[in-house]
Amino acid sequence: MSGAETIAKDANAAFSVLKTLINEERSFALQKIHDSLRAHKDLILESNRIDMKNAADNNLSSSLIKRLDLSNSGKFDSMLQGILDVAKLEDPVGKVTLARQLDEGLNLYRVSAPIGVLLIIFESRPEVIANITALAIKSGNSAILKGGKESYQTFKIMSDIVNKTLQQETKVPEAAVQLIQSREEVGDLLLQDKYIDLVIPRGSNELVRNIKANTKIPVMGHADGICSIYVDDDYDIVKAVRVIVDSKTNYPAGCNAVEQLLLNDKIDDNDIIYMIGALIDAKVTVHVTPEVKSKLTTLDQEYIKDTVEDSFDKEYLSFDISVKFVESVKDAIKHINIHSSKHTESIVTENKERADVFMKGIDSAGVYWNCSTRFADGFRYGFGTEVGISTNKIHARGPVGLEGLMSYQYQLRGDGHIVGEYVGGGGEKEFHHKDL
Repeated sequence: MSGAETIAKDANAAFSVLKTLINEERSFALQKIHDSLRAHKDLILESNRIDMKNAADNNLSSSLIKRLDLSNSGKFDSMLQGILDVAKLEDPVGKVTLARQLDEGLNLYRVSAPIGVLLIIFESRPEVIANITALAIKSGNSAILKGGKESYQTFKIMSDIVNKTLQQETKVPEAAVQLIQSREEVGDLLLQDKYIDLVIPRGSNELVRNIKANTKIPVMGHADGICSIYVDDDYDIVKAVRVIVDSKTNYPAGCNAVEQLLLNDKIDDNDIIYMIGALIDAKVTVHVTPEVKSKLTTLDQEYIKDTVEDSFDKEYLSFDISVKFVESVKDAIKHINIHSSKHTESIVTENKERADVFMKGIDSAGVYWNCSTRFADGFRYGFGTEVGISTNKIHARGPVGLEGLMSYQYQLRGDGHIVGEYVGGGGEKEFHHKDL
């Protein structure tokens, strides 16, 4: 038996135990993990600084380094708070979503149940360890986490803390959360479809596409975060500038940062200059079409560049944005549905009818009206934290929290009932089919 098969098999066995624990036992484990990580904050951040230095020495991209930084903008404290928020959420396991009497004494129930064993493969983001551990335990799922080499030092210390805490202080089976520090080949884990139920990749589009092409296990996630904002000609300039600048500059390395700006061609020239100028003032480079460029002669040309062939199919993850004119909300919808990655899009307009058309017409996981694309986040949605963001249309979509890690099963409770007595099975009895 290979190492990967042993890992997957152990996770599957642990799942059989974990899903039987009561909510209080699962939530208690999260509290203990939170306390242990908080107690070792200095040690974790010290390891993180080593990863940051190694990343810089190896000339890794600025967007990757930003994702790697655990001390950036209070990320560590937010990570810990996310664990507590998940612990406080309502128990997702065992919810009855259908109750029906088939016959006297024969009752059918549809009950929420965990998916099983999750394989999470991620790059850079060390906070994923806490996010996934919290969501997996709370939802009764086992999790196998495989981090990238660029976050190895941070991953190692955090995984040691989590493993020790689970083993010594909780009822959660030790193998329910396996944090793989070895050089175990991802390819071997992707072959374990007998034991692993869902793969969740978090990282570059190259990582996601590679995983999708090399496994029979269902994959949940997104490859790109090409988000768009459309500013209608019925707009509030103050709202428009606030939404655009925040969407681009709040955290440009995030998958929910805006990458393309569509402006209605009837917008006043002075307001176009004002909106684009606000981006330039924030040190954002605007990649513009010739039509847009002709309006910007009074602005700092250092931050103005011509669009190229793939400008509207690009995830910059930096202080860059592509800008073009469109004639109407319908043209904006057409452009976005062709060029976006179906992550999150926003319209800025004071016209409710046009906003409704936009929100119905856009084929993305998140569609917003007069607000920043950066709100696409499990924590901000009140999910406690998120396992990732999915652009899939089946099962889970958008920020994936506890609900997205649940499936369901049908439970039928009888008293010696047999099909042979009923119509369709050889008998004459009729089914009641009455909702309870």
